[in-house]
Amino acid sequence: MSSDVESLYQEIIVDHVKHPRHYGLQEGATVESHQLNPTCGDEVTLQLTLDGDTITDAHWTGRGCMVSQSSMSILAEQLPGLTAAEAGERIESFRASMRSRGEIPVDEDLLGDAIALEGAAKFVARVKCAMLGWVAAEDALAKR
Repeated sequence: MSSDVESLYQEIIVDHVKHPRHYGLQEGATVESHQLNPTCGDEVTLQLTLDGDTITDAHWTGRGCMVSQSSMSILAEQLPGLTAAEAGERIESFRASMRSRGEIPVDEDLLGDAIALEGAAKFVARVKCAMLGWVAAEDALAKR
């Protein structure tokens, strides 16, 4: 990966940390999931509002490292408008990439800004940080 690409990815991560998308919990959510990474103390709470099988809104709060917080922001920005099945497809694609230790690239067409987290796949501890919000989404959707 060139230093220009790494720099761009870092800018995306920093932007999502400084300007988190869909941040702050809301009344009236359909489902909620709280996830904690006991290894490092990162945590997120994700609320989804559903209309039938379609996610109409996503809101979250959390604290932790730049990887976990930017990953949650990136995901929360993508979820509204997706069906539960489409969200599940994105979660599985991201998980496969993160677990591959860098062998499976992040699908930018499917996952957009999540490509900025591709480097986290090379570090086991960072995979847990990157996946925290995605696990919350999977858990929330399982509760519907």
